[in-house]
Amino acid sequence: MSSLREDAVFEDRRSKRVIVVSHCVLNQNAKIDGCAHYPGAIREVLDVILTSGCGILQLECPELMHLGLDRQVDAAAARTIESEDSRVGDLMQRPRGRMCCREIAERACCQLEEYVRNGFAVVGVLGINGSPTCGVETAWSDGLEIAGPGVLIRELQEACARRQLSIPIRGIKAKRPADAVEAVREVLGAP
Repeated sequence: MSSLREDAVFEDRRSKRVIVVSHCVLNQNAKIDGCAHYPGAIREVLDVILTSGCGILQLECPELMHLGLDRQVDAAAARTIESEDSRVGDLMQRPRGRMCCREIAERACCQLEEYVRNGFAVVGVLGINGSPTCGVETAWSDGLEIAGPGVLIRELQEACARRQLSIPIRGIKAKRPADAVEAVREVLGAP
């Protein structure tokens, strides 16, 4: 990683603080069918971030980018949220799905590296627990919510490690807004 730029000057009103969020924190329209808990953004989380003055870097949605909005669903098949999350998780674990996640992680890390190089604080990454790609503490695999990160978060952790970027990563659940707000406040260092 290149060193901090001494000639960088940012003396305007910006906070010089950035938080990275999974795509669906700001856009629930990208979620798999049946999993959106809000019409748009996760309002409670967004309100806390906006109030803090922290900038927001929205990750691309790997499932949307690789599988499309409909996640290549078989409309004639009997399906549940669990079966769809398992199917999507399996597809994203395959080489092309992993490559999509790796590319998204690399693009994000290039931006993060630039912020850090210019003296900005990247306060953290906010993922979506239970997601096969964006889960942090839990992900979805083989019909179960399991401990550990999803495909994109794992790739992001590895990309950050290669660049020696130490950024806290925390997961939330949209259907638990009070817990999500608490987690975001912790990441932001806000009361």
